[in-house]
Amino acid sequence: MTIEQAQESVDNWIKTTGVRYFNELTNTAILMEEVGEVARIMSRKYGEQSFKKSDEEVNLADEMADVLFVLICLANQTGIDLNEALIKNLEKKTIRDADRHKNNEKLK
Repeated sequence: MTIEQAQESVDNWIKTTGVRYFNELTNTAILMEEVGEVARIMSRKYGEQSFKKSDEEVNLADEMADVLFVLICLANQTGIDLNEALIKNLEKKTIRDADRHKNNEKLK
């Protein structure tokens, strides 16, 4: 699935199953909540925290997909073409960071 197809699929899902988009502020809060769930899993699986009994059935891929879904909702609501935005962002990073990471002693 391309990014464009993902945006179309999410929009279709919202219009047929989700009834309507939550407003942008609500979706921003939901995005932060979903990112927090990813962070909790990462801190327990790869960090120093231990899993709680309630965390034993977590699914990192599903939680990341939740983040992506809400991000796509926000992009759709605000008229952002995520494919175009990502291309421009990668171009910006390539120009800005052309030598930055290669010269970073911490990465060698």
